[in-house]
Amino acid sequence: MARRFVIWGALAGFLGVAAGAFAAHGLRDRISPDMLEVFRTGAHYQMIHALALVACGWAVERFPGRAVRFAGIAFAAGIVLFSGSLYVLAFTGLRGLGAITPLGGLAFLAGWGSLVGAAAGSRAGT
Repeated sequence: MARRFVIWGALAGFLGVAAGAFAAHGLRDRISPDMLEVFRTGAHYQMIHALALVACGWAVERFPGRAVRFAGIAFAAGIVLFSGSLYVLAFTGLRGLGAITPLGGLAFLAGWGSLVGAAAGSRAGT
């Protein structure tokens, strides 16, 4: 599982950098400034949680149990739901996607909470 989280995180980071570069160089003249900011927000949160996934790859062996595995899965789901819905919103303008974005935010929160629980409840390294 550790290797999988690092791979997922590295891939999400790679794609997040590509999305950020695309926003900076390829989207400026194609979408409205408001939608460009929406796209950038998706890329920003993707990058943060790509790093969180890599951290889960490290933590899954340090803090045994299900909590870190849950955190990694929640971060990955959050990237897809939160960032993905913002990317689609930026390109399509479909406001109905606003119902999906908060689910991704909840997944991010669940991941961070689970990671706190894993570290706080572990005796490793004490």
